[in-house]
Amino acid sequence: MAAVPESSAGAAPEARGFRAWLNKRMPVDAFVAEQLTGYYAPKNFNIWYFFGSLALLVFVMQILTGIFLTMHYKPGEMIAFDSVEYIMREVEWGWLIRYLHSTGASFFFIVVYLHMFRALMYGSYRAPRELLWLLGMALYLALMAEAFMGYVLPWGNMSYWGAQVIVNLFGTIPVIGPGLVEWIRGDYGIADATLNRFFALHVIAVPFAIALLVVLHLVALRQTGSNNPDGIEIKKNLGADGKPVDGIPFHPYYTVKDILGVGVFLMIFCAVVFFVPTFGGLFLEKPNFEPANPLSTPEHIAPVWYFTAFYAMLRAVPDQQMGALIMLLSIVVLFFLPWLDRSPVKSIRYKGMLSKIALTLFVITFIALSYLGLQPADGVYVLLARIFTVLYFAFFLLMPWYTRAEKTKPVPQRVTYHA
Repeated sequence: MAAVPESSAGAAPEARGFRAWLNKRMPVDAFVAEQLTGYYAPKNFNIWYFFGSLALLVFVMQILTGIFLTMHYKPGEMIAFDSVEYIMREVEWGWLIRYLHSTGASFFFIVVYLHMFRALMYGSYRAPRELLWLLGMALYLALMAEAFMGYVLPWGNMSYWGAQVIVNLFGTIPVIGPGLVEWIRGDYGIADATLNRFFALHVIAVPFAIALLVVLHLVALRQTGSNNPDGIEIKKNLGADGKPVDGIPFHPYYTVKDILGVGVFLMIFCAVVFFVPTFGGLFLEKPNFEPANPLSTPEHIAPVWYFTAFYAMLRAVPDQQMGALIMLLSIVVLFFLPWLDRSPVKSIRYKGMLSKIALTLFVITFIALSYLGLQPADGVYVLLARIFTVLYFAFFLLMPWYTRAEKTKPVPQRVTYHA
């Protein structure tokens, strides 16, 4: 009997047709094998791990709806507001596209804040994921810039006065402040030039920066691997096949799970879009349905809800320059979180009572500051804003002490599953 050639014995059938043609020119199968079926994620992911993929979904949705809006929007001091009204009233399904985009902005921050809270709970900012956290925070800053410029473009009355307040904050920077404000505005006031440059940045420059940071964030995630509710590095416990014994392939297990999360998210999102798109004035304020008027100041000037916690800290300090510094530091301090946490364990499951109390107070503080930022800057509201501003910074500045002083629980050798 003739011997079977070594090259054909036990070999998998060669791919044929379009799939083979495509793989010779683009390694689709290799990418799927490495990044999806070959990427092992911890088997104990819970509901808190939905929000990363949901953030990516909302980002794509914002890009798509933004493209359709730019087909009809016209940046200009005299025509911006009317072009938005034209989209809402005359363009077929324009009202839906506009509400998908405006509501999507708020939902973007909702899922990002929940994503960040999960990182705080389970120590996803700790080594070896410091760079992952830093890239995520850079992404958060870019998202804030994108949201602010998009908030100005409809040229409603709150958009105009909100832009006045935020842009003028740059004037508190010593020496270069006044010139920087004029450069940002492109004029001596918030006007036509401001809208044009904000439109260019909002549509082209910042989305490209966000997309780049998303890619880098995902690359860093694939390099270190995903964290899990136990804070255990699954790569340290490999089986005979070289795969993590506490891991499962991302596809199909987590792709199916994420599809379920997407379905639930879209039901909630669509309910808001179709029934309460302004969400009682939180997502779209009443003054923003009036054209910008430099002679008519809204009763209470406040940014959109996802900025109000930082706005409350700004107003808590009587001196504007010091208030702007406090607001800046409230964001900068987040970048140092990986080095402030000195606990021997990562996850809140195994940290002591001090960390659990501190995290609970931090969440209450952030929600309270977000509420206070929507209220008038007088009386008890200013006093409460000062108290909660102190509590906000105390969470970070006292972290090296209370994370080392508390008694922690022993971390298991294998990941645990809580039904």
